[in-house]
Amino acid sequence: MTLVYVVGPYRAASAWQVEQNVRSAEALALEVWRAGGVAICPHANTRYFQGELPDTTWLAGDLEILCRCDAVLLCPNWQNSEGSRRELSVAKARGIPIFKTIDDLRPVLRGAGNGARN
Repeated sequence: MTLVYVVGPYRAASAWQVEQNVRSAEALALEVWRAGGVAICPHANTRYFQGELPDTTWLAGDLEILCRCDAVLLCPNWQNSEGSRRELSVAKARGIPIFKTIDDLRPVLRGAGNGARN
């Protein structure tokens, strides 16, 4: 199965806006699962950890997870996020395919079958 990392904004001006960013990413992650992929949604991974460690810790961990993925899927408004831009830069540098929409990704997921990444 194809392991897909969801890239999109997390931080925002209010807790409500952060939650909306998380929910948007989660909705896209669910679409990946429905299409036959495996979604990694970093937004949900550290959702309630704010203030426990520096934000740089979460981003470093997210980048480590990203490096193990087969593809990247972009959330709407990813361009407005410094962290998302950094994640995209890492994905490009590592040659990880980047998809702008779930519709762009679906054919790849259908063709992946159940084979593991080499």
